Amino acid sequence: MGSGEPRAGQPYQFVHVGAMERERFERYPKLPLLRGETAWEELTFLPGLLKAYRPADYDVTLTCSYPFTNWALRRVGKGGARPPHVFVTQNGDWPAYDQRAEFRFFGCDGLVCINPNYEARNRERYRCALIPNGVDRDRFTPGRPERERFGLDPARPVVLMVSAMIASKNVDRGIEAVSRVPDAQLVVAGDGPLRGALEAQASRMLPGRFHQLRVAPEDMPALYRSADAFLHLSRDESFGNVYVEALACGTPVVAYDLPRTRWIVGDEAFLCDGEDPDQLGCTITEALRCGDERRQALVRRSEAFAWPVIGRAYRDFLEQVVSAKRNATVDARPAI
Repeated sequence: MGSGEPRAGQPYQFVHVGAMERERFERYPKLPLLRGETAWEELTFLPGLLKAYRPADYDVTLTCSYPFTNWALRRVGKGGARPPHVFVTQNGDWPAYDQRAEFRFFGCDGLVCINPNYEARNRERYRCALIPNGVDRDRFTPGRPERERFGLDPARPVVLMVSAMIASKNVDRGIEAVSRVPDAQLVVAGDGPLRGALEAQASRMLPGRFHQLRVAPEDMPALYRSADAFLHLSRDESFGNVYVEALACGTPVVAYDLPRTRWIVGDEAFLCDGEDPDQLGCTITEALRCGDERRQALVRRSEAFAWPVIGRAYRDFLEQVVSAKRNATVDARPAI
C-alpha cells in the first residue's frame, strides 16, 4: 500500500492509498506529532490506509513510517487479533528507543536495523536483524554518459549530488567545495524548502556551473552514469541509498569519512576527514581522476547490496517474526 502509482510488471500486488505531497506543507506549523512536512504528508495518508487495511488479511505488516502508519498497522482487528508488525529504521531508530512524547507509544514485533549502530543500540530490547538497503543492479550499471540528455556541458567535469534541499543534506557545503574545483559543474538532483537560498548561493559561487534537476526514477541510472564523481555530505541519515546506486554505476563516491559511511562504501571511495571546503575540493579533484580499476572495485562493492541478497534476508527475518508470533499464541492458549 502506498501513495504512488502502480507499475506494470512488478512481483507484488499494489494498493494505491492517496496522500497530499509534502511540498504543500513546507510552511505549516511544527506541532507535536506534526513536526515537519513529512509528518503532515503521512497524516493525509492515514484515512485511506485505515479504510484499505484489514488486519485479518495479512500474516505480517511492515513500515518505516512513524507515528501514524505504525499505529494503524498495529491496531487490533475483529476478534482481538492482529498480524505481527515489523518496523524498518529507514528514517531513524529513535522511535525504538526514545521514550519522550509520541515515541513512548512505539511498538513492533521485529526491528530491521539498516546500519550496525541501530542494531547494537536496539538488540537487547527487540528482535532485530541487520539488513541494509538494496540496489537494483539490473538498472544501476556502468555505461555510456548521456549528458546532453540532461542539458549538461559535455566538456566540463560533472559532480553529482542526489539530495533533498534540506539543511541536513549540506548541499551548501557541496556548492562551496565544488567552487574550489576549476571548471567543474555541480548537478543537484532533488528539491526542497531551501531551493531558493541554495540557488542564490550557487549563482554567486558557481555562476554558469550549477544545475538543479528533477529527474524521474527511471532516468536516475543514466544520470549517475553521466557524472564523473558523486558527492554526498549528509552526516546523520540512516542509510544512503544514493551511495549504493553510485557504486553500482561505477561512479566515484566522495563523502565524509564516517564509520557508517565507510561500512557502506568500503575503502574504494574518496572519503574526506574534515569539513574544510578546500580539503573537500581536493578530494573531489582526486575522485575526478579515478581510474577504471578503482571504478570496477566500486561496482564489485555493490554486489553485497543487490536486491536478491537483501530480499532473502528480509524473507528470512519475516518468517522468523511470523513463526515467533504463532508459537507465542500457541503457548498462550489455556490448557484443556
